Amino acid sequence: MEMSEIPVVTSPAGMAAMTERWRLAGETIALVPTMGYLHEGHASLIRRAREKAGKVVVSIFVNPIQFGPNEDYASYPRDLKGDIALAAAEGADLIFAPEAAALYGPDFQTTVSVAKITQGLCGTSRPGHFAGVTTVVALLFNLVRPHLAVFGAKDYQQAAVIRRMSADLFFGIEIDVAPIVRESSGLALSSRNSYLSPQERAEATVLFQSLRLAEGVVRSGERDAGKVIEAMRELIDGVASSRIDYIAIVDPDSLEPVTVIDRDVRALLAVYIGTTRLIDNLRISPDPGRP
Repeated sequence: MEMSEIPVVTSPAGMAAMTERWRLAGETIALVPTMGYLHEGHASLIRRAREKAGKVVVSIFVNPIQFGPNEDYASYPRDLKGDIALAAAEGADLIFAPEAAALYGPDFQTTVSVAKITQGLCGTSRPGHFAGVTTVVALLFNLVRPHLAVFGAKDYQQAAVIRRMSADLFFGIEIDVAPIVRESSGLALSSRNSYLSPQERAEATVLFQSLRLAEGVVRSGERDAGKVIEAMRELIDGVASSRIDYIAIVDPDSLEPVTVIDRDVRALLAVYIGTTRLIDNLRISPDPGRP
């Protein structure tokens, strides 16, 4: 264990021993899983965990098995010193920051995968991604043994997958999904925003603009999901640096595509701005009286 503003544990055995002591003492434990390079979005998750649990663990681990061969694992932004300072300022009790070799030994052979809900959306664009996510989250759940785990709604499909895994495998952990935190421009906070040039950052606001456009079109009476998606596509295509990965309107629980918007739905999209892939989503209600 290395001491800084708060304890930083790098050993899986040390992590398990610490949380075992907490559990024996009757503490309620919350886990905030992250890949580091923490920002205000992560800070909001830590604060939410702090409100709900006596002990808060923030994991910082850039998970190699959820990145594809041509993705940004090597270049993913890292700043452990800054992460420690932010987590300490927000009241976390401990940081778990293992090395990849500590979690995935040379004989590691086990993968945890969720079937149906991982298909489509980011599951299509990033083959193997969600198996990497569920495997590492299962490892974290087993080591930290939290009563509660807090995730952000920006990664909406990921949160749904984790909920499914936790329920199917009887982890007995409350999965809490916190609202998206945005810049004043509407751009959802993301560690990958650091890749954007000033011009690209301005252009990236088109993701949220398209979601708000969809909301407005539905509130105006349009119920054909295809037409709503086409309006979003036209707006995004007007930005020269953009390339659409997907736009979808889905059932908020099953993530199955919706053709007629006759109930609350979730609009999700992934868009490249330059070379940076960004995701965002928004709940949309056909009821004008709903917030």
